[in-house]
Amino acid sequence: MKQPYLLLTPGPLSTTPTVKEAMQIDYCTWDSDYRNVTETIRQQILELAQADPDAYTTVLLQGSGSYGVEATIGTALPREGAVLMIAVNGAYGHRISEIADYYGIEHVDVVFNEDEAVDPAQIEAALDAHPEVTHFATVHSETTTGILNPIEQLMPLMQARGIVTIIDAMSSLGGVPISVDGLDCDYLVSSANKCVQGVPGFAFIIAKQATLEKTANNARSLCLDLYAQWQAMTKQPGKWRFTSPTHVVHAFAQALIELKAEGGVTPRYERYAANQALLSNGMQALGFDLVIDPAVQGPIITSFKYPTQHFDFADFYQFIKERGFVIYPGKVSAIPSFRIGTIGDIHTADIKRLLAIVSDYQQLNR
Repeated sequence: MKQPYLLLTPGPLSTTPTVKEAMQIDYCTWDSDYRNVTETIRQQILELAQADPDAYTTVLLQGSGSYGVEATIGTALPREGAVLMIAVNGAYGHRISEIADYYGIEHVDVVFNEDEAVDPAQIEAALDAHPEVTHFATVHSETTTGILNPIEQLMPLMQARGIVTIIDAMSSLGGVPISVDGLDCDYLVSSANKCVQGVPGFAFIIAKQATLEKTANNARSLCLDLYAQWQAMTKQPGKWRFTSPTHVVHAFAQALIELKAEGGVTPRYERYAANQALLSNGMQALGFDLVIDPAVQGPIITSFKYPTQHFDFADFYQFIKERGFVIYPGKVSAIPSFRIGTIGDIHTADIKRLLAIVSDYQQLNR
């Protein structure tokens, strides 16, 4: 069936025909062919994240990216004697805080405005004020607005204090160059349906083996026990504890092949960045102001303010959808806005076509 529109969203996103085609194969989860696919994926993820396979491991987990974040929070923190600090500057930081509430985990939230990046100096001051903190979590690409948070500056603050680190890199890994070895983080979480350009169905966690080894019996959930999932995949390579999304896994394997064919993460980042720059400049020329400072803008998704107080987003959305694109409503609570993603199987020609459609809309609604 022909795709009716392109997704200008931060995931799920528009995938290539060959990734879709890869889902046409039925696999048995016990079969050696499928288990080899799973094991290959686990190693390839470490390669794209620049993580030493002797120090790190990849754990695959059924469900969306939030399942992976919850599994990591619920497994990484002991049931007693642990305090989590969370750097929050958007909806996904708040989601980590909500997970901690559900599990009864003591946490200290350092909250920033949704339109500003996490400030390492304020985090350092908060750490000095809370020496009881044992774990730290933050979001790399906060898709509430499109901000890219400075994880490279945050990680050394934690390492100097012996704090276990958790990075939600959901919408950045595979599309923004990341060196896990360089960050020396303990956990980095992402998902199949983001910048690797697979489809929804599983999350994956890059974990420092020495840290993960200490987490037996921490988990508050059977299905979201990251340690148990790791042990199962270690004892029986390629075997998931419970039924895995076989079609999604094979699509992801194809997506990794295509990421490599594109030249790897850096060329993909450059494509995304070119999309975002063209979009940002074009939309501003059409009268749509940016929500955040370009200095902290990532290449994943961009937030735009409503041009007037009478702007009808629902009408705007439908006009664009009927002409081949789907965009996102805004998630910033204090600023009427909407978001447009620039990742997936999207190229500058697509962005130019979108800008022409937006221009037509503006002409019709003057």
